[in-house]
Amino acid sequence: MNNITIKSPLDMHLHLRDKEMLKIVAPLSAKSFSAGIIMPNLVPPITTIEDIKNYKQRIIDSIKNEKFEPLMTLFFKNNYTYKFLEEVKEYISAIKLYPSGVTTNSHEGVSNMNIEELRETFEAMSELGIPLCVHGETDGFVMDREAEFVPIYEQFAKNFPNLKIIMEHITTKNSVNLLNCYDNLYATITVQHLFITLDDIAGGMLKPHLFCKPIAKRYEDREALLSVALSGHHKVMFGSDSAPHPTDKKECFGCAAGVFTAPIALMALTSLFDSNNALENLQAFVSDNAQKIYSYKPLDKRIELTKKPFVVPLNYANIVPMFAGEELPWSIVTK
Repeated sequence: MNNITIKSPLDMHLHLRDKEMLKIVAPLSAKSFSAGIIMPNLVPPITTIEDIKNYKQRIIDSIKNEKFEPLMTLFFKNNYTYKFLEEVKEYISAIKLYPSGVTTNSHEGVSNMNIEELRETFEAMSELGIPLCVHGETDGFVMDREAEFVPIYEQFAKNFPNLKIIMEHITTKNSVNLLNCYDNLYATITVQHLFITLDDIAGGMLKPHLFCKPIAKRYEDREALLSVALSGHHKVMFGSDSAPHPTDKKECFGCAAGVFTAPIALMALTSLFDSNNALENLQAFVSDNAQKIYSYKPLDKRIELTKKPFVVPLNYANIVPMFAGEELPWSIVTK
């Protein structure tokens, strides 16, 4: 097969930032995708209906005439009332929970995962049908943080069986195994975690543009992720976690966490699925599964790719993408 058309591709975990950065990166996602779940960890975070409306409008203004729907999220606080959640529901697709301090702009997140403290909000979300997206890491040893969060996911799933829980950007075999244990657990998987392990980041010369949180793990973890993604497993979906930072924030002391994949994601995934003889499952991974999980009908948008080499630019403005300067076997057909 030398050509493939993806119907309404979706990015179910996307950072668009704000201000000048938003103007650079939003059009790149809007060009390749029909919609994206937009992360709320701005400074300050998105916590009100007015915040949501204003940020969504800034995104729409930035993408101009591209056919793309920003699916907004709210930054989780455990003091949201039922009345507020009932009002905000029509403006959001999910609420994103960040453990405090575990990743970029998460210091206002949850510092105590005690079930009883979260119960009122989780029960309201369950009743209202609002999905919960979770950055599932503790503040423990960096390679163990996601695995240490597994018991917390289990508590959430057991205590709130009607709450749809999305384990964001999973990176471990443990998390993959958890998918089949609870009906209400789902997951997003990124581009980078399907391609790299920790060896690729720090096994030789340090590669700051591959550094993200959760950090890439071991070979067996990547194999587990590949297995569920390439098979089109109905509980996993693509979420890039594309996280742009200016070059001076990546190539520096105190390197920022985040891999920028938005403009090359579809080309990289098509190349990966093709090389693994799994192109027939790409549509499910990048769109169909997410539509079912979120009960969402996307805009009709067709992206055609062809088996023609694409050389990834060294940068987009001042942001270095994954695979910068490298050649991908597939490219998007421009019209």
